[in-house]
Amino acid sequence: MCPAGRLKAKTQLMMRVSAVAALAMALASPPAMAATLQPIRSVAPGMYVGRWFQIAQILKTDHHPCHAGTDDFEPAARGQFIVTVTCHDVSGAERRTRAKGSVVDNSAGAKFRVSFLGGLINQEYWVLDQAADQSWVLLATPGGNFLWLMARRPVMDSTARVAALARIRGLGFDPHRLVQDR
Repeated sequence: MCPAGRLKAKTQLMMRVSAVAALAMALASPPAMAATLQPIRSVAPGMYVGRWFQIAQILKTDHHPCHAGTDDFEPAARGQFIVTVTCHDVSGAERRTRAKGSVVDNSAGAKFRVSFLGGLINQEYWVLDQAADQSWVLLATPGGNFLWLMARRPVMDSTARVAALARIRGLGFDPHRLVQDR
């Protein structure tokens, strides 16, 4: 093999090794929680109506474009709902995304699926727990890589916040990883 051919072969080998290393690092990233959890209570249909404020979140990565977010749910046809997710970037600029959603069958209302960009992106979310008065909820993705503390008001009172943080800890999440949005 000529020197140029050896160089090309070495370059291709290094690219493959780099790709495998990147994949291994991504797979080795720890999830936000210790083990996969299931929702522990049924969720009333009122969960999927009105505004929810994003209070805090645990993310698998340090980058997330949604700060001080809100989710506005409105009823739609055939038991579905429309959710408008409003986010702010670090400069305060607002971005809105509308999506269709529905409650997952046989989940006691505690799991829902949302379809973004006309069905191009689909994501399931689980309501892992909620306050007895439904003033706050803990939402997570099934794999446990993301968790959101959402509340009906933009600021939680200290008693509710302490209860939610204790619940986050009790579910096996590391509360030190919480990024406060409000």
